Amino acid sequence: CETVRTPYKRHRTRPRLSPGQKAVNRAHARIRCRVEQAVAELKRWHVVDRFRCCPHRAHTIIAAITVLNRIETRR
Repeated sequence: CETVRTPYKRHRTRPRLSPGQKAVNRAHARIRCRVEQAVAELKRWHVVDRFRCCPHRAHTIIAAITVLNRIETRR
């Protein structure tokens, strides 16, 4: 079962975020940045345009493509 994680948000009526909450938000931003870069790369190469398979299988294929792409771009 996958979980959805969201950053902490401060509202006008609540006190400021604690240092722990700010640290969680920074960690979330780091992960989100990498995910957004990977999705942008997949969109650029039109990888997911024609997927017609099970989402679990698509996840494995996309993960493999992302790893291979990173290896290739580091050369």
